[in-house]
Amino acid sequence: MTLQGKIAIVTGAGGGIGSGVAELMAKQGASVVVNDAGSNLDGTGESQKSADLVVEKINKNGGVAIANYESIDNFTSCGRIIKAALDEFGGIDILCHTAGILRDRMIFNMNEDEWDRVLEVHLNGAFNIIKNALPLMVGQKYGRIVLLASISGLRSSGQANYASAKEAMVGIARSGSLELKKYGITVNAVYPGGYTRMVASIPDSSKDLKQDMSGVAKVLGNTMPEESLDPYNNAAKIVYLCTENASNISGQVIETQGWDMSLYSNRIPTRHIYTDKGWTIEELERLIPRALTKPEPDLTVHLG
Repeated sequence: MTLQGKIAIVTGAGGGIGSGVAELMAKQGASVVVNDAGSNLDGTGESQKSADLVVEKINKNGGVAIANYESIDNFTSCGRIIKAALDEFGGIDILCHTAGILRDRMIFNMNEDEWDRVLEVHLNGAFNIIKNALPLMVGQKYGRIVLLASISGLRSSGQANYASAKEAMVGIARSGSLELKKYGITVNAVYPGGYTRMVASIPDSSKDLKQDMSGVAKVLGNTMPEESLDPYNNAAKIVYLCTENASNISGQVIETQGWDMSLYSNRIPTRHIYTDKGWTIEELERLIPRALTKPEPDLTVHLG
């Protein structure tokens, strides 16, 4: 019961990775606000059913949870999510932002609404819920914030809106961790994986993308078995980041897909060229191909 007495909000907890996180948090003793607007994958529509089913399951198994149906793309609505936690449980200690939508399209075919709606839910949603939660966390000098990013931010096609929004979670985690350290608040981003309904919706014509997102992709030379693709496999690793024992982990990007867990390095310069005067195009044409853009050697280690 590592979260005994803690109060958690999980956005997008009506299914997939979010529901697994909410259920495990409750099992570990947290009182959980299960937030989900019940929308379709593209963000349209709404329903209370998905959040209600997760709450019913948690309470049936001896946990404590309430449902909340507010949309996170609206700042005022996010204030009501925080108020629900305050009114029912008396505070908030943990925030896990898993809510998201998809509107996949090649960038040359994407319209403004398809771009805006994905960023409104993922990126604006992260700001909206964090901003509303922080006065309480700062006041009590304690908090755990976990944001779901995505490996698609590093390698994907047909998802410029989703990839941009998800990689922005990394920026929030990096910057937020520095700002909030003195208040005892950690902020981390995770690259999750699993065969969720989002992955299932990707057309067969995008097999490489589906493979990356589902977790089948090779990690450290190993192909994950199919049973590891259950999105619930992310839960324990995400929940650990929300415990008191994880106080020394902040500003990090951690991959949680399948049965693996990987820490991603910060971006650092890997190659450098220097001159004590201004560069000319001719000098750059000569040096860049052999100094900056030369292919990296294959350093992959395969363990038997």
